[in-house]
Amino acid sequence: MLDTSARLLRLLSLLQARREWTGADLAERLGVTPRTVRRDVDRLRELGYPVHASPGTGGGYRLGAGAELPPLLLDDEEAVAVAVGLRTAAGNGVEGIGEASVRALAKLEQVLPGRLRRRVGALNEFTVSMLRGPQSSTVDPSVLTELAAVCRDGERLRFAYLDHDGVATRRTVEPHRLVCSERRWYLVAWDVDRADWRTFRADRIEPRPPHGPRFDPRTPPAGDLAAYVAEGVSQRVYAARAVVRLHVSAEEAGQAVSPAAGVLEPVDGASCLLRTGAASLDVLLVHVLLLGFEFEVLEPPELADRVRDARDRLTRAALRSAGPRAGTGPARTGDGAGRTPGTPNGSAAAR
Repeated sequence: MLDTSARLLRLLSLLQARREWTGADLAERLGVTPRTVRRDVDRLRELGYPVHASPGTGGGYRLGAGAELPPLLLDDEEAVAVAVGLRTAAGNGVEGIGEASVRALAKLEQVLPGRLRRRVGALNEFTVSMLRGPQSSTVDPSVLTELAAVCRDGERLRFAYLDHDGVATRRTVEPHRLVCSERRWYLVAWDVDRADWRTFRADRIEPRPPHGPRFDPRTPPAGDLAAYVAEGVSQRVYAARAVVRLHVSAEEAGQAVSPAAGVLEPVDGASCLLRTGAASLDVLLVHVLLLGFEFEVLEPPELADRVRDARDRLTRAALRSAGPRAGTGPARTGDGAGRTPGTPNGSAAAR
């Protein structure tokens, strides 16, 4: 059995890990009786930790917000994980988080044991961040933590929202999870008024407290929420959608296709499917062309028509841009000038 001091630290760690615990659960985790848990809670209160207790069969213990931040109790793996997170936080789309991350990392390194300080120091020294393009949007850290809190506590959330078309709306949702894709954050939630699952960009959310009441968690819309959000932001929001077979492996295609630009599905070692969307078929075609891979359109047929039209236009442009070839003499003028060779009356050029 743990001695009293070690047990108090373990109890404080448990209270920090979850919003609320029953006395029986804490007693089981600590290997003591519920009566001992009550005495240990009283000791924590004497030390200045605001531990709240609610009576009754559904009651329990909860660590409240104090005048000062209580010390975090981290094992070796958790300490390294926190350091890694602070090291990379500046690239994850949270407004103003870079400077705060540096300050927090400096404080963490001051109290790390020597063995961990060397590990974290090596990680910082030999790690280089590679950011993909300019930061297009950031989310206020206080909004992000507020969203995480209502997800954790199972409380309804009310907020003002600027949708994909720039229309301001008011929403009431049952928040489920936050998903980070590239450097943008999304909230997956059940929209109460629309009776359906929705994905919201966190940087467009403006919370409208108070939150609540509590709700019973629903079955999520997908087992893989990251894939669900990727499909939504790369396809469902767009009027034009397509399925294209890329003649490269999914691993190679993934270097050019971000989760926000499309969903990749391996076919074999030399090809994969790309499911993507855009505002129009023309924009969609340009998007696929700029990837730089050989491809074929599987659906819709209208996109295949756009490919053929583009081929014809590019062929005509290439012929016109080539200029007179050796031995052919100057370009003809007058009737029939500008016709595409091999097409009667220039019909292909007129399309």
